[in-house]
Amino acid sequence: MNPTLKDFDRVIIGIDPGTNVMGYGILGITGKKPVTIAMGVIELSKFESHYLRLNRIYTRVLGLVEQYLPDEMAIEAPFFGKNVQSMLKLGRAQGVAMAAALSRDVPITEYEPRKIKMAITGNGASSKEQVKEMLRRILGIPAENLPEKLDATDALAAALCHYYESSRPHPDKGNKSWKDFIAKNPGRVL
Repeated sequence: MNPTLKDFDRVIIGIDPGTNVMGYGILGITGKKPVTIAMGVIELSKFESHYLRLNRIYTRVLGLVEQYLPDEMAIEAPFFGKNVQSMLKLGRAQGVAMAAALSRDVPITEYEPRKIKMAITGNGASSKEQVKEMLRRILGIPAENLPEKLDATDALAAALCHYYESSRPHPDKGNKSWKDFIAKNPGRVL
């Protein structure tokens, strides 16, 4: 039996922004178990104009948001390269994808590529192929179901990274000492 969207406690959409190919991955969470719902790519190279590509990104990401009703979006932050024009185009693509999610009130978290790789493989300098293989193992994805384009698995990795980051306990930054903790939590201390 295949689960439906209502079977999940949370749904996270991951986006790997690009101007030629944009990856997406949809992750469902039941209890503490992440499950792959969908992943794929948005092909953009057939559009001559950068503005038409941006429009396509917006409409497809909005369509994914409306189809899968994610609770959150995890998006890979652009890495800094030497080509300013490429960085500008990539930033626009990321911004348009974010605008599509924000138009439906989906909160967004950005992750650096190294952080995503570290969360999935334990090595921030992992290759895209290593990320893909670890995702296959962690999520139990049959090898024949993995897409050829690594943009899709990179997007799914962003979603899984977000699940890991948002699920782990964060220390209370308000306590400066044990005395401060006890004063703020009288019922938790014997």
